[in-house]
Amino acid sequence: MLAYIVRRLFNAVLTLLVVTAVTFAIFFAIPKATGSDPALLYIGKQSDPAAIEGIRQKMGFDDPIVVQYGKFLKGIVAGRDYANGADVTHCPAPCLGYSFSTDQEVTPLLMEDLPVTLSLALGAAVLWLIIGISFGVVSALRRGTFIDRAAMTTALAGVSLPVYFTGLLASAIFIYWLEWLPQGQYVPFTESPADWFVGLLLPWVTLAFLFAATYARLTRANMLETLGEDYVRTARAKGLTERVVIGKHALRSGLTPIVTIFGLDLGALLGGAVLTETVFNLRGLGYQALTAIRQNDLPIILGVTLIAATFIVLANLIVDLVYGWIDPRVRLA
Repeated sequence: MLAYIVRRLFNAVLTLLVVTAVTFAIFFAIPKATGSDPALLYIGKQSDPAAIEGIRQKMGFDDPIVVQYGKFLKGIVAGRDYANGADVTHCPAPCLGYSFSTDQEVTPLLMEDLPVTLSLALGAAVLWLIIGISFGVVSALRRGTFIDRAAMTTALAGVSLPVYFTGLLASAIFIYWLEWLPQGQYVPFTESPADWFVGLLLPWVTLAFLFAATYARLTRANMLETLGEDYVRTARAKGLTERVVIGKHALRSGLTPIVTIFGLDLGALLGGAVLTETVFNLRGLGYQALTAIRQNDLPIILGVTLIAATFIVLANLIVDLVYGWIDPRVRLA
């Protein structure tokens, strides 16, 4: 088991290094090769040429791209000094550079937005797992009935309708028409757990509706396949109750593929749910990334991309370790 864990950790670190290299090249090497100057994005085209040259030297934009990437990695691990003569600015680790639009450190900006995205993603994940798996199991057990058709029709609607439509529709109904919920605004959990819950309830439901639909369809398909297996028929022939047969035997095997896609979905959402955050005006990583794209703020976009990649790699690592614990045969792969 230890060797399996070491292999998976090594693969995770290697994947992150490849992602950082490719992402850095996309944002800095390719623009430089096409004649675009990041210094102009940082300080503005109307600035004095001497000031532009000073920024270019201080931020290292005039260094070879390999040297820039090496300094970028060093900044993440041990911090980095941006120097132009006597003008020295220290960026502590993990340093992702400075925003082109606000001249602020990228890492504190993203860490300030991270709790919003974490709250949104984790809350929605709990909902879509409970709702999606429950609907899928019930549909499989009541195959061909009205309950099955109603659940799958709802799931089809959830998959088909985009978040910005369901989000705006939910806001119009529950906030402005029925007035059951106040106009949403994120409140930190440490300040008021009740306001935190109420403010995120509608975004949770909207986001969970999209993912729960997918999980319901997958759970139903996996359960139908599992219920036809020999060991399930054997369990029933031994006289086990239906609850034990479904819960202990069929459900555990049927949910194995769900673990994989849950890791991918949650990891991707932790990098920012752009549409949901934009619809409900939640200033998380997705909202920050969209704003940075509009302003050509490359360090912010790079930082959000790396955070999203880190979460996805970590989620896959956890899934691999869980598989290794559940099924010893996986450790030999």
